[in-house]
Amino acid sequence: MPSEGFTTADVPDQSGKCFIVTGANTGIGFEVASALAARRARVLLACRDEAKARAAMSRIRQKTSGAELAFLPLDLADLASVRRAAELAAKEPCVDVLINNAGVQGPTLKHTAQGFEQTFGVNHLGCFAFSALMLPKLMETPGSRIVITSSGQHKGAKIEWDDLSAQKSYRWLPRYGASKLANLLFVFELDRRLRAAGAPVTAVACHPGLVGTNLARGSRWGNIVMSLIGLLFATPAMGAWGALHAATGRVKPGGYYGPTGLSGLRGPSGEGVPSKDARNPQLAKRLWDVSVKMTRIDPDLPSVDGPS
Repeated sequence: MPSEGFTTADVPDQSGKCFIVTGANTGIGFEVASALAARRARVLLACRDEAKARAAMSRIRQKTSGAELAFLPLDLADLASVRRAAELAAKEPCVDVLINNAGVQGPTLKHTAQGFEQTFGVNHLGCFAFSALMLPKLMETPGSRIVITSSGQHKGAKIEWDDLSAQKSYRWLPRYGASKLANLLFVFELDRRLRAAGAPVTAVACHPGLVGTNLARGSRWGNIVMSLIGLLFATPAMGAWGALHAATGRVKPGGYYGPTGLSGLRGPSGEGVPSKDARNPQLAKRLWDVSVKMTRIDPDLPSVDGPS
């Protein structure tokens, strides 16, 4: 890997490999899927809306003739959909990398199909469930990876353990930060358990920096702010570098990768620094147990005592 950091130009040839990218119809997910297709990977665009996914596939094929793409219906706000998506994906000859990219945030309190607060339900519980259900398939391919997208917003965030469903209060930015902290707690706990089990799967985290996307869709002011961020900091194509690095670059198990410039807000990807809370194995174990209970989906990996 070049000393100056990882960008799309550093993605090696991916012929014969299959990637699943959640939320691949727009923003960073689209750029990740597009870059992988250009490197001859088979890419499954895991999205809620088939029309939007197929429009994205058409745009990718305009840039990469003969791109090998497929639509995978997935709504992370509904665990029944998550189960169906995993069953469909398991029919692939192989799955090399699962890139958990999709995420939501918003000023209005909403709930998933199972009644979870939507930000935590989609960003963490949906990601947890899909990763757990895909593990048996990923185990079939030595060197496979699970990539989970966090954010710099995880720093200083706190999980409201006694109010996960936001029945007492809802403040959207703290809830988003908590979901991104949960992403890191999950990936580090997953890494510990995979390594202890001697599993052939690597868990890696990434973050995009400060990127102008449509994450705040539905909010007029949110859309304006995101547009300004895109102009001043990073475009979705630049924001994809961390995920591409985690998915295809030289990485450490349990590593955390993203922009290295401007205090981690933009620039080529390199190793990032997670918060102290994100590295807390007791918090991670608590989150794991809560997630299994809430989703009723168990990754079936034994607990690891103490930090590793």
